[in-house]
Formats: sequence, structure tokens, C-alpha cells
Amino acid sequence: MKRTGKPVVGVIGLGYVGLPLLLAFREAGCGVIGVDIEAPKIESLAAGKSYLSHIPDTRIAALDGDSVTLSTDTESMLEAEAVIIAVPTPLTDVMTPDLSFVEKTARDLGRHLQAGQLVSLESTTYPGTTREVLKPILEEVSGLEAGRDFFLAFSPERVDPGDENHDITRVPKIVAGLGPEDLERARALYDLITPETIPVSNPETAEMAKLLENIYRAVNIALVNELKMLADRMELDIWEVIAAAATKPFGFQPFWPGPGLGGHCLPIDPFYLYWLARTKYDFPAQFVELAGQINTGMPAWVVAKTAAALAETGAGLEGAAILVLGVAYKRDISDTRESPGLRLMSLFRDNGAGQVSYHDPFVPELPLTRDYPEQAGTPSVPLTAETLAGYDAVVIAADHTGVDYELVAGRARLVIDTRNALSGVAEPKARIVQA
Repeated sequence: MKRTGKPVVGVIGLGYVGLPLLLAFREAGCGVIGVDIEAPKIESLAAGKSYLSHIPDTRIAALDGDSVTLSTDTESMLEAEAVIIAVPTPLTDVMTPDLSFVEKTARDLGRHLQAGQLVSLESTTYPGTTREVLKPILEEVSGLEAGRDFFLAFSPERVDPGDENHDITRVPKIVAGLGPEDLERARALYDLITPETIPVSNPETAEMAKLLENIYRAVNIALVNELKMLADRMELDIWEVIAAAATKPFGFQPFWPGPGLGGHCLPIDPFYLYWLARTKYDFPAQFVELAGQINTGMPAWVVAKTAAALAETGAGLEGAAILVLGVAYKRDISDTRESPGLRLMSLFRDNGAGQVSYHDPFVPELPLTRDYPEQAGTPSVPLTAETLAGYDAVVIAADHTGVDYELVAGRARLVIDTRNALSGVAEPKARIVQA
């Protein structure tokens, strides 16, 4: 690899966190090494093509030249001065932390770890992971000692896919090291791409801070989701209620309800802390648990609302044709991780719907997922007047801005609007039910 005068930075895991990191360091003039176990990702990058909808192909062009290595093998990290781990940390089937990706990466990296290298974990996890899980594996496999032979840090990702105003080069970065020198090296690394590094005293503090950031949002969204269900019984418009409250210039921040939580962080992180609190500290963390239960239960509530609306027409959900509009977890991106749209499709089928389809301009075909493997390969149907007329109900799960909502409101028979997407339609012909 040709050296650039700046450090060579390796990133393991080139998803929604890792790929932006790799690009940021390359654009800062560093040599970079990108590793992912999924060969199609490496092939796509080598061909100059992005596989993330919010990252254009023009940025992928930076990953070309003698100072860039793309591989499926962690052995390529031999040349890196710093290695960032950005692999998934999902939940198991029983809602406990699944650190298998972190553990496997640590074993693979440990076989090639070099004296003097810095390893920084960015994957969201529970307090204690860096010190109690990552460090022992790296030391055992490599034969090196953290803090003496190599350096270890934790710096939580702060990625919001599709948000151009808050990409990683514009957001302060929390950084923690096992010791003073680990911290100093980690700050020097991230100072290359971020406006400010925020040092904290130990990795556990940084790990907890990341969970707090996301649990704060999850709890507040659970609050408005619960109030949405209450407002529905009271025949009040929760969207109008929140908008009115948001006019207060102090002491209130608006959060908006929806059909459930999606993305890697919000549906998962509360359960990481809840598990740790319960198993290691004998602490119930009831507030966190309740928020998780409310948000997890929202897709089922939407299905029940849809069934009730169909029953009022004399049709019912049994055998009904349902079109889910938007299967990305939020607007204007292609990210389907933990998407409530996928859960809705599964629940509609489980509850007797005859035909369940989807339209999403960002997701032309459903990817393979661990929870819904049977949906893999399902294509998006076109959104036309004829398509809309063929469904008993259209359920808006993601409010993409490019969708013709005038068409939806004018041609569909029944629309279940979980995002208030049709609020701007003046004279809808469809029956609209908020859910």
C-alpha cells in the first residue's frame, strides 16, 4: 500500500457505520483498508458503486488508488495503524445481546494484530463490552497486552442515515480509552475527521452514553406512541396535539409517533441495558422495559386498527389485499433493518390477509433478513391508480417524500396512515384512518 503521510486506517464492517467512516478517513487523506465478510459489498465498492441509497457513487470514487485496500480478509489489517470495528450487535431471539459478530471479529483480528496498533470499537453495546469481551479475546489470540503492546478504545457511532446535516464529519465524537495513552491515540485518530472529540474517563462511560442517547429517544417515542393510542380512543388528533405543544419555546421537544421503531439502534439498545441491569446488577430498569414493550407492540396495534377499519366496510381482514407503503424504517432511505414495515407485512399474513404487497421507491426488492427470510426477493409493486384500486387497504408505514400522496388519497379505498403523510391532501376520496 502506498503511504500518504497520514495514518493507514482500517475499518471492519462496511455497513451504515463503517462505510461512511472509511470514506471520511479517505477524504481526509488517509490510506484506508476496508474489510467486510460480504463479498458483494467489496465487489460493489471496487466497481465504484454504492450499496447505500444515501451515499452517491461519486463518493465511492474516493476508494480507488494505491492507498486503498478492499478485502473480505482481516489479514489485510496488518498494514493498518488503527483498526475500527463497526460490526452489527443485534439481539437474540429471546431479546438478549448477541455479540457474536464482535467476538468473531476480535478472534479474526487477533490473529493479525500488530504491536503499536490502535483498535477502536464503534458498535453499540452494553457497558463493559470493550474491557470484558473485546480486550480478553484480542489479548488471548494475539499474545499481546492491551495498553502496553497495543491500544484499545471505544468511540460510539453517531450515524443518522440520510441526514446530510449531521454526517460523521460534523458531529462531535465521544472517545474513551483503557488508559491515558489509549485515549490520546484514539483522540488523535478521530480528530482527523470530526469537529471535536469529547474524552470521557473510561470505555464504560462511553458505552453507557451511547445507550442513553438512544434510550432517550426510544422512551420519548414510546410516550407519544402510548398517547397516540389513548388519543385514538378519545377521538383526538395526536399530531395536532403534539404540534400545538411544540409551540412552547422552552421545556418541550416534539417526538412523533409511528408504526413501531426501526433501524439498528432504537429497537435494540434499550434491551441491551435492560439485560445488563437485570442480569448483572439485579436492577429492574422498569422504565426502559416498558418503553421497549410499547414500541415493540405498535405494529400489532396498527394491524388491529386496519382490521377494525375493514370490518366497518363489511369486508374484514380475512382474505383482504393489503399494500404496505414504505418498508424502509424511515423516510427517504433504503435501510430496512428492524423495519416495522416488514413486521407489518408478516403480521398481516399471520392474521389472515390474502395478499400482502409493498411499494417502496428505495427498496426495489426485499433483502434477506434473519427475522423474515420468507420475504426475501419480494419485489416492490408499482404505485399506480390501477395498483391502488386493487387493494382493500393501503397502510403507510414510511412517509417517503417522493411518493404521490394525492394519488394515494384519490385512488385508494382505505388508507391507514401511521405517519400523518396525508395531512396535506385537501380533498381525499379515500377513507383515511390514523393509526
